[in-house]
Formats: sequence, structure tokens, C-alpha cells
Amino acid sequence: MTNRPRTTVNRLRSGWHSWLGTPHTEATERLWFDVREAHPDFKTAVLADARITAAYRGERFIFRSRADALVQIVRLASVSDAFLAQCCYRGKAHLQARRVPFVPRLLHRLAIVTGQICIGDPVVMQPGVYIPHGQVVVDGLVAIDTKAVLFPFVTIGLRSGDVQGPRIGEGATIGTGAKVIGPVRIGRGAQIGANAVVVSDVPDDAVAVGVPARVVGVASPPQL
Repeated sequence: MTNRPRTTVNRLRSGWHSWLGTPHTEATERLWFDVREAHPDFKTAVLADARITAAYRGERFIFRSRADALVQIVRLASVSDAFLAQCCYRGKAHLQARRVPFVPRLLHRLAIVTGQICIGDPVVMQPGVYIPHGQVVVDGLVAIDTKAVLFPFVTIGLRSGDVQGPRIGEGATIGTGAKVIGPVRIGRGAQIGANAVVVSDVPDDAVAVGVPARVVGVASPPQL
């Protein structure tokens, strides 16, 4: 019995996986399919990001029309490098979900150059996340829920040998310089103090500080 020749699509797919440096297996195919399916709609995500960014900046966050929303998104991208970089990430995720090659890599680099924001391919960030400034690194199988706030110099990532990353709950705040490492859960409304190193779960509405981080109190109500 002779082997069937590989189709052009299969050859391209194999070459694309070689370019990514990932093994072409059924498990990885399923993993990336799940990641792509989990990404929110581009327009919905950018609009929600613009609203929460404007609200935290003390600016008008109720947009009167689609045209007004577009103007405000462009304005925010022009005055906030972090928001521009966040839009680049949204574009990257949108194109990756549609398996567009090369362009997502350019948008990823642009996000790093413009806002020093590096958000990895497996990261799924829900609409309406606020990143006030740059120097933010997120990578691994990480899930960030809506209304989360990521302050500067934050790292959200992996433990050595484990691809599963943190899950950041709705409305959680990660303080300046904090590190959240490994398959931990940051609860809804939780607040992580500046420079804390989180290596274990933090409950809902808790305040965690220190190295390693420990719960020291109850979080104050969120601003939004």
C-alpha cells in the first residue's frame, strides 16, 4: 500500500507549525482550536476596552453612536500607548482565530514597541480589561476576565514545566510590579499588592501582599 501524497494545505500547515516551533499533534490542534474559539469578538473587545479605559481616566465613557465610539477609540489610542498596544493584541488575537499567518506576529511586535505590552498567543483576555501603562507581560494558558486591571511591570506567567497559567477573575486588580505565577486563581474582585509574588490561589474579594503573597484583608469595592 502506498502512502497518499500530502495535499498543499497539509504541507502549508506542517510548515506553519514548524515556523511556530510547536509539534503538529492532535492534542496541540485541539488546544489551539479551543484558544481560538475562546477569543472574544474584536469589535466587542476593543469597544469594551475603550469604555473601561475612558472611565478609569475620568473621561466620558458613554458613547453616543458607532461613529462617536470610533472617534473615542482613535483618540484613546493616540493619547495612551498602552491602549494602542492593547488594540494591537486584540487585532493579533482576532487574526489568529482566523488562522491568518504572519500579520499577527507583526501586531505582536507593534504592541511591544508602542506600549511595552507582551501578551502571548495562548492568552485569552475577555472584553473590558484596563491596562493603564506598559511593561506588562502575560504568557501561557492564561485567562483574564472582564474589568480586571493590570498595572505596570506586572508579570503573569508560568512555572517551569507547566503550560497552565493563572486565571484572573472579574474585577481583580494586579498591582504595580506584582508577579502571578503558575496555575493559580485570582478571585473575583481580589486585589494583589504592589511587588507581591502570588504562587497560590487568592479568594474572591481578598487583598494579598508580600513574597510569597498572603491574604491580609478584604478588598475595597471596585471603582467601576
